Amino acid sequence: MKYLSEYRDAEQARLYFNEIRRVTTKPWTLMEICGGQTHSLVRNGILDLLPKYITMVHGPGCPVCVTSVSVIDEAIYLAQQDNVILCSFGDMLRVPGSGKSLLEIKVKGADVRILYSPLEAVQIARENPGKEVVFFAVGFETTAPANALSVIQAHKLGINNYSILASHVTVPPAMEALLSDKENKIDAFLAAGHVCTIMGTEEYYPIAAKYKVPVVVTGFEPLDLLQGILMTILQLEKGEYKVENQYARSVLREGNKPAKDSIQEVFTITDRTWRGIGLISSSGYEVNDNYKKYNARVKFSLAMPFAEENNDCISGDIMKGLKKPLQCPNFGGRCKPEHPVGAPMVSSEGACAAYYHYSGAVELNPTI
Repeated sequence: MKYLSEYRDAEQARLYFNEIRRVTTKPWTLMEICGGQTHSLVRNGILDLLPKYITMVHGPGCPVCVTSVSVIDEAIYLAQQDNVILCSFGDMLRVPGSGKSLLEIKVKGADVRILYSPLEAVQIARENPGKEVVFFAVGFETTAPANALSVIQAHKLGINNYSILASHVTVPPAMEALLSDKENKIDAFLAAGHVCTIMGTEEYYPIAAKYKVPVVVTGFEPLDLLQGILMTILQLEKGEYKVENQYARSVLREGNKPAKDSIQEVFTITDRTWRGIGLISSSGYEVNDNYKKYNARVKFSLAMPFAEENNDCISGDIMKGLKKPLQCPNFGGRCKPEHPVGAPMVSSEGACAAYYHYSGAVELNPTI
């Protein structure tokens, strides 16, 4: 935690706020891609302290939030099979499917286990040869290497009762989908530092050039975000549209080659339906044919019907940057973390959860 205090320094934050205010002459709308960035912005009061000309909108960078209802239904179906142990990250359990959630069927006796790593699931499979162990592999490029390594590990150990239900999504196609939307209001992006730690920054150069939008990769601490916002505004005010890397202490242009190699070995690119947004071409990972015996959809011959989304949830408008959580009529009433209408109120990276838990709370409050 060497840099914890340095990246939360109130005096330095004050200087950034003052400089952002000084250089901003026009209204600008910036989208932070990642839900972790959203939580930091809300928790630290940054949204309330920015100049009125700057509007921050919250992107689709919450993997739990964008996992489609149909995929949740697939996980629930698998968990209800007699010989299956379904393993998942904890955030997924309360996300509503078309009728139930994983938590509801766990309470009724389904063997659903919360894990911190897919490699734990491989060990569970090893210890339970009479059971089929399925890991619910959700996430962006950040978690894809670990899920790929779990498949590689199972293969090396000769474990045949392990598989993953892949629901991976990737960031660049989603950015293009948002920018191509006729309702698009986004002037620039703060790209997710942890995704770029894996994938690097090279995928963003064509997007910045094609759509003429600045893309600044940032971390998650208050000063990371403030510096990234300042870098973005300086570009916009000058009429520039470049890819810049604020998070240089973690992100290299080429990314993490071993992590990328593991993704390429196990996964293939596929179309993916994003909850609240719809089908985005070439925006997901699926287990490739070389490892198809570890693909839960193949192993269990899954053919679930398409599940409609709950129209009472405005998550799509929120993740497209068209609305804020407080504009939802169900926010804080019908929709709360203990009984969510939609996924953004469940996840630790969801925008609605951030507003519910932190809106109005200011931990970092420099005088401007």
